[in-house]
Amino acid sequence: MFGIPGKQAVTLTEAAVKQIAKLITQHSAKGLRIGVKKGGCAGMEYTMDYVAEIDPKDEVIEQDGARVMIAPMAQMFLIGTEIDYEVSLLESGFKFRNPNVVDACGCGESIKFAETKDLPDPK
Repeated sequence: MFGIPGKQAVTLTEAAVKQIAKLITQHSAKGLRIGVKKGGCAGMEYTMDYVAEIDPKDEVIEQDGARVMIAPMAQMFLIGTEIDYEVSLLESGFKFRNPNVVDACGCGESIKFAETKDLPDPK
């Protein structure tokens, strides 16, 4: 929808691929859908949900058993993003390295894009 022909909107690191493949197998899902929604102290938050059916409007990224779908509304905000999975002594989770983010809150859960006023409120 908003992608660049011949180029995926997001890239996945090897660690992210392994974790996504493991999760979709454990939950018998078709994949993980990634999106963005209004919320958090910086204005926006990433979302990740297991999906049973692939929406034809989603951008689908498949790599070594991992399948990620990018929700249509989120595609323009995620172009160029690298998704990684990091494990440390205190926490583990997916990390989004997104060149479109202009600010983030201290907790790392909320982000800000240049223009978010046109996004619909989730209800």
